[in-house]
Amino acid sequence: MLKTFYLFQDAAEPEVAKQGLIDLILAGGPLGVIIVAILLVLSVIAMYIFIERYLTITKASQIDQSFMNNIRTSVQAGNIDGAKGLCQNTDSPVARMVEKGLLRIGKPLRDIDAAIENVGNLEIYKLEKNLSSLASIAGAAPMIGFFGTVTGMILAFYKMATEQNVTPDVLAGGIYQALITTAFGLAIGIMAFVGYNLLVSRVDKVVFNMEQTTVEFMDLLQEPAAV
Repeated sequence: MLKTFYLFQDAAEPEVAKQGLIDLILAGGPLGVIIVAILLVLSVIAMYIFIERYLTITKASQIDQSFMNNIRTSVQAGNIDGAKGLCQNTDSPVARMVEKGLLRIGKPLRDIDAAIENVGNLEIYKLEKNLSSLASIAGAAPMIGFFGTVTGMILAFYKMATEQNVTPDVLAGGIYQALITTAFGLAIGIMAFVGYNLLVSRVDKVVFNMEQTTVEFMDLLQEPAAV
């Protein structure tokens, strides 16, 4: 009898091992598959936004330490065109802000500062592009997963009420849907949330560098040699 038990156990183990992630998703029924498909689409969108924004923000944060020194040297020497050319050859938010300030030289300092601030706001807007979408995915994915949980439990209880012989197989579809959609929703929501906060922290670093450069440039214009 013990030998028969072990033979039965050996035969059952391959069946369990054969169940992969796709099998578990399909076991959740049509609604569960649709919810998981929606979550997978959201995960692809979130991954694309994160990678694209990460590369863009990283590029914007790479500032040549000698950039402002060269600008200072050119302005103090009266070579405004050379300073403008340096800004045009430097692809960064800071360079575009300084270039706008150089174009306004000769006007009141208040006007120069306002022009630089306007360019800075536009650059920040560009850096934060699609970050709100990533935050929305971080909040929506768990809610979509919980929706699958609720519908899955409704399905399970409905089968309990309508079936004469309630067996684990009867309830499995609803329970699979409830658990799988929750797991997918939470996983995607967590990844999107972490990615969003990482990007926001990097944007804040770029904004700090922009503000620091603005102060340095305005101080440069107020030096006697720059007048």
